[in-house]
Amino acid sequence: MLIGQLAKRTETSERLLRYYERVGLLESRRQANGYREYDEAAEATVRQIRLLLAAGLSTSTIKQILPCAHTDGSLTPCPGVLDRLRTHLGRLDDRADELARARITLQNTIATTEGRSTTITMA
Repeated sequence: MLIGQLAKRTETSERLLRYYERVGLLESRRQANGYREYDEAAEATVRQIRLLLAAGLSTSTIKQILPCAHTDGSLTPCPGVLDRLRTHLGRLDDRADELARARITLQNTIATTEGRSTTITMA
């Protein structure tokens, strides 16, 4: 399929697809006229890339993960992949804790401003 077809199927811009290719996340063949041509597996690959990016992973981490990824979203254990994923999960947990504290601070500030004496604390 051509880049426009892949972009439409995955709801991803052609510019992003070219970027994914440039950083080594996606592969295409060149036709005689220079057009990029992708195989059917490219659609699943792009969807996997988008999910991993949404999880906050860097493209370098995704590049390490993709060879271990299956179309159903599961991973075959590859050296270093689980460690990187666990490290990232730990950072997300830390960030979630920070956001929870910030939310409580904001709720208490609003309550105080409104003249309520209710104080919210973390459970």
